[in-house]
Amino acid sequence: MSPSKKSGLTAKEKLRPISGFPELLPEERRVELDWIDKIRTIFESYGFTSIEPRTVEPIDVLLKQGDTDKEIYTLGRLLDIPNSDREPNYGLHYDLTVPMARYVAANMEKLDFPFKRYQIQKAWRGERPQDGRFREFMQCDIDVVDTREIPLHFDVEIPTIMHQVLKSIDAGPVFTRINNRKILEGYYSGLDIDNTSAAIRLIDKVDKIGFDGIANLLKLELKLNTKTIDKIFQLTQIRGSGRQVVDQIQRLGVHSDLLDRGLEELTFVMQELEHNNEEAFSVDLSIARGLAYYTGTVYETRFVDYPAYPSICGGGRYDNLVGDFVNKRLPGIGISIGLSRIFAKLLKEKRIITDKKSPTEILVIYSRGAPYQLVSKTAQTLRQRGFNVEQYHEDRKLNAQLKYAEGKGIPWIWFPPNNIDGEHQVKNSVSREQQPADPTTWIPEKG
Repeated sequence: MSPSKKSGLTAKEKLRPISGFPELLPEERRVELDWIDKIRTIFESYGFTSIEPRTVEPIDVLLKQGDTDKEIYTLGRLLDIPNSDREPNYGLHYDLTVPMARYVAANMEKLDFPFKRYQIQKAWRGERPQDGRFREFMQCDIDVVDTREIPLHFDVEIPTIMHQVLKSIDAGPVFTRINNRKILEGYYSGLDIDNTSAAIRLIDKVDKIGFDGIANLLKLELKLNTKTIDKIFQLTQIRGSGRQVVDQIQRLGVHSDLLDRGLEELTFVMQELEHNNEEAFSVDLSIARGLAYYTGTVYETRFVDYPAYPSICGGGRYDNLVGDFVNKRLPGIGISIGLSRIFAKLLKEKRIITDKKSPTEILVIYSRGAPYQLVSKTAQTLRQRGFNVEQYHEDRKLNAQLKYAEGKGIPWIWFPPNNIDGEHQVKNSVSREQQPADPTTWIPEKG
């Protein structure tokens, strides 16, 4: 279609929502911004620094990790559409981890390691919209990347920060399941499975298609026999604390050096979390995290009250994601908090209070007969003292101005005098009390 031609949409069709692209009302957006402020504060309290990589990446970068081609929104000019045989060069990022990896690799000489970054940014994913799944969504990520081996203590600190964030926005109760990819890789190799990565990818779908579906895929795709599949399922059903899990796995009679390393790492992480009095964590050996780059500890967090809802946080440790861009070993660990997914669910469940439509604290009335310059100066004086102030710019009836303040939930109404030497008055919108006030010294009472 030529850009000069009309789309043919009706006026109603142009205004209707687009599935998977949510839009918040002002009062909802205020809560979201408050959440972001709280999250930023917690991230920075642990020494993480903010970055915002570009939203567009070369297609080759986006396809570098995993089977994601069906999820990528490509980028192109409308004028280029008739040239449909051209392959797209760029796409919108579908998560924040891959762009972070490219960013770190591109700026290695300018960054200090270990590099601790946080990223609060939107991503785009071309999947079927449904409850908790969007095509445009906000994520809040933290990652640690280093040129040396990253201490296992970060495997404890990362989920601790995540739970602190969820507590700050009152998103609980939640539970986090933890596993280690070395356990899966080591266990499957101990079963003489050649394509361990494919086995992990299939097992990660167990919540979606169930054990029978997974068993069929393991037979068809990996040609595994019933005995081996049974051994796999025995592992995935193990739950509990660190020491309990180790004992149960060892009783399965499967051995490999990689499995032993994974068990040691998992035991350390769980013990440290217990020492920190973190109670919402448990081991779940069915957790694999389908993305191809995880190599160690992995996390997945869900709502306790809404267990069927998709996971709201996830992440883990990786060895080669960043280093692959520069042919160096740059291990990392991180976690992603699905802000949009959490917000949408709590909003739907009416657990988010959205009673404040505006940041305005004071509305300066255009008092009948008052000089405009006095009204403007009053608003500016209050603004310079740190208040959020709106100035009414029309000399309308008082009832119209008060109705405007009521509609936006503005708590204080300021009445300038009719002359520069007159007395100012301020009114509390809730108590309806009105009293004299000086814009240079007035302090609102608490309560």
